[in-house]
Amino acid sequence: MAKKKDDQQKHVSVVNKESLQFFEEYINNPSPTGFEYPGQKLWLDYLKPYIDESFIDNYGTAVGVINPKAEYKVVIEAHADEISWFVNYITSDGLIYVIRNGGSDHQIAPSKRVNIHTDNGLVKAVFGWPAIHTRGAGEKEEAPALKNIFLDCGCTSKDEVEALGVHVGCVITYEDEFMVLNDRYYVGRALDNRAGGFMIAEVARLLKENKQKLPFGLYIVNSVQEEIGLRGAEMIAHRIKPDVAIITDVTHDTSTPMINKITQGDLACGRGPVVSYAPAVQTNLNKLLIETAQKNNIPFQRQASSRSTGTDTDAFAYSNGGVPSALISLPLRYMHTTVEMIHKEDVDNVISLIYHSLLNIKKDHDFKYNK
Repeated sequence: MAKKKDDQQKHVSVVNKESLQFFEEYINNPSPTGFEYPGQKLWLDYLKPYIDESFIDNYGTAVGVINPKAEYKVVIEAHADEISWFVNYITSDGLIYVIRNGGSDHQIAPSKRVNIHTDNGLVKAVFGWPAIHTRGAGEKEEAPALKNIFLDCGCTSKDEVEALGVHVGCVITYEDEFMVLNDRYYVGRALDNRAGGFMIAEVARLLKENKQKLPFGLYIVNSVQEEIGLRGAEMIAHRIKPDVAIITDVTHDTSTPMINKITQGDLACGRGPVVSYAPAVQTNLNKLLIETAQKNNIPFQRQASSRSTGTDTDAFAYSNGGVPSALISLPLRYMHTTVEMIHKEDVDNVISLIYHSLLNIKKDHDFKYNK
């Protein structure tokens, strides 16, 4: 028999007013792939009261460490970079064509406002698009594509554009900012995956506030360059040489229109964190996550990946001769748009699951299949 509503486990909020304020500031701050450093500084400033030491590697991956002298090392990781664009070509009449920096979606670009990042500061621009009246009634319309989307920054010549400090290679981000929708969802650009960076920072906060002493070194890692091939995780995994890695990223909410559950699975915001089954996911570590969720009444969902998870899990798992790694995903609607949506309760529950899982990892915990 199904539980009555009154009998169901009451949700326990984790995110507080102060941490939500940081989350909003963190999301609104641009951190495009390869240019993550302003966001990394914000993140480390928030994290510092809860850790013993920190460092940043040559490409900008930020790491906070608890118990840095411990030999056994556990990583909890997210990635900091957001998808963006590069200036690729400036026409003689002052229009700007772009290429992707990560998996930016050309179909959502038309009519979007953007910031072009230059040495002189931000330059405002818009993705222009022909008016509906001019696109040829009865003719097949041309769809947005990399070859035809363009930026207009209000200039009429290439010289005028360059005088603003805009040049080939300048990075471009969308203006859209954080909001709370119906007191239920967090909405914004780059929740993929700065939501992850926020959640692992909250884990560190809980450990400190609850005076938990871990029997291992904990490395809270906010990696760069995930969106172009897991590159930051690849670099930092070889530097830290962890014994265990728990990764958090986003995954698709498949309950909205135009998504095939037969191929994409059945996942939804509000139903809890998602644990993954994939070759890179170490089974014994995954069992620890699931048992932790069950023991602590944390709702969770399951997802299968065919060859790879497509997340930093793969980079950690296949580094250093093989590192037991697992993935906890946050369901998200409208990935790689400027209105990505995540459920408030899922955020709390991912934080709780990582936190309680760490408390179940022992000193020198052996996850091998054959002991």
